[in-house]
Amino acid sequence: MTTRPVTPQPGAGEIIKFPDVPPEEMTAYHSVNLPGYPGSLTAHFGNPDTTVILSEIAAGLFASEDREGIRYPDLLIAFNARPEAIITRNGYLIPEQGKPPDFVLEVASGSTGRRDETTKRDDYAAMGVPEYWRFDPSGGRHHITHLAGDRLVGGVYEPIPIVQTDELHYWGRSESLGLSLCWEEGQLRFWDPVGQQYLTTYMEEHDARRQFEARAIAERDARLAERDARLAAEERAMQLEEELRRLRGP
Repeated sequence: MTTRPVTPQPGAGEIIKFPDVPPEEMTAYHSVNLPGYPGSLTAHFGNPDTTVILSEIAAGLFASEDREGIRYPDLLIAFNARPEAIITRNGYLIPEQGKPPDFVLEVASGSTGRRDETTKRDDYAAMGVPEYWRFDPSGGRHHITHLAGDRLVGGVYEPIPIVQTDELHYWGRSESLGLSLCWEEGQLRFWDPVGQQYLTTYMEEHDARRQFEARAIAERDARLAERDARLAAEERAMQLEEELRRLRGP
């Protein structure tokens, strides 16, 4: 899960920061951030010191205050990267990192859908991003289709095959991540073919934790009830013994 290095450009060491994401590009909340995918993907891949998983962060071949040539993918994943440089730059400067991101994804909206499929696709190809994915929670109102992906081959993007299992389920395989991306009833999901399970969302983690805590409390209460019943039985046996001794007399 690595990509070809990019030779740093002259002047790449100058501390020129990327501008913050413009409001019209902030489309990741419901599909990426609310489910908690940056966290679940970080837990899945490990190596947080060198694996970058960020949402709505600037990326480009050079930093520019006027946002020229800069993109703000809704999800960016890069292996063997330098997170500290991203903090300093307020974004992912490709020559400084020595490689493009391994994976980017854009979530469709009415204001960005057309650019996702045209200019952004061209820009990510020019940046050398190996995989570029598009997810339309509306089911094709803003993008041509529900789910689409491109893989860079010889400097040109080629479509990644997307499988439609029924009207509510689509999926495609990401070689960069070793995961399948899924459109599930308008929700983005990541399927782990090794573990044979979806990466969990924040709410699934929350519900699982609540269920675990509830089971632990129920098991504790059952143990306490069993102990109290045993003590009560022992107390009753002692009382019966005492009563028998009293009835037998001296």
